[in-house]
Amino acid sequence: MPANFEIAHLWVFFLLPLPFLVYWILPALRIRSASLRLPTYERALDYTGEKPRKSAFVRRRSIFNWVVLMLVWALILASLSSPQLVGEPEMKVKTSRNFLIAADISFSMAERDWEIDGAKVRRWDAVKSLMHEFIQKREGDRMGLIFFGSSAYIQAPFTPDLGTVNQLLDEADVGMAGQMTHIGKAIAKSVELFDKDTIETKVMLLLTDGVDAGTEILPLDAANLAKEDSILIYTIGIGDPAGVGVDLDEETLQEIAEMTGGQYFQAKDEVRLQEIYTEVDKLEPIEYEETENRPTTLLYYYPLSAALGLLLLLMFFESLIQLIRNSRQNGKEVTLG
Repeated sequence: MPANFEIAHLWVFFLLPLPFLVYWILPALRIRSASLRLPTYERALDYTGEKPRKSAFVRRRSIFNWVVLMLVWALILASLSSPQLVGEPEMKVKTSRNFLIAADISFSMAERDWEIDGAKVRRWDAVKSLMHEFIQKREGDRMGLIFFGSSAYIQAPFTPDLGTVNQLLDEADVGMAGQMTHIGKAIAKSVELFDKDTIETKVMLLLTDGVDAGTEILPLDAANLAKEDSILIYTIGIGDPAGVGVDLDEETLQEIAEMTGGQYFQAKDEVRLQEIYTEVDKLEPIEYEETENRPTTLLYYYPLSAALGLLLLLMFFESLIQLIRNSRQNGKEVTLG
């Protein structure tokens, strides 16, 4: 018997002697049937001195029948006791926060100055490939996506379905939100998304390779709104500020992170961005909790199926025996005739 085998309701087996108690306590079942009285019945009573009385035929079961029926009863009780295989307690991921990624997809993210496996690729393609891995590791967080350029839009609202988030990430490309970089709009749209949800812990990852070009809402004003809403912002600057074609406002990104209690990271290449994602994982670790809900596999149908099978076999053998008896009786009647 496996070590993880358990019976949920052992008390059910106290009912095992119940059929014997019923047999001993309750009277036998009496079935009325019609009788045939002979013309000489009264004369026979006078001759023998007997008095007519009511009677009944009590059917006697064979030892074989009793054994089979008791086995059936034991199997039914075994089924009712709920036998099961119980697994080890599992560590369950606790949904503890909303984690939002706001990514810059302005035209500058189309620059081919990053390398993957020795090949030059667009900044966005490199960032997106690593974002897939990062999102998949955040099992337990409710993830959301915002993409921004000249405007900001919600690509994925907060959801625990990380597969859907990854799919929606695949569908985004450079230029879909305009050619300029408006960091202030991205943060403001993020605050709006966070306000619509009830989970209190709010974390945001802001990725950009440019300088804010907006005038409607400044990045630091938007960051102040995020601070009032208790949103923690980690900022990531994409590209090397000393490199060609990189126009990165590191000072503003640092101020946004410091104002909201987050941290600024500078990603010059794919390796450094991977390291940054690992650092963010350490700063915002997934929370696990052990639950008493252990995986169980119910086995009640095995003894129940065996009980039904025995009943069917018993009915078959009784029918067969009755058929043989009837055949013999008919044979005797034919011989006497």
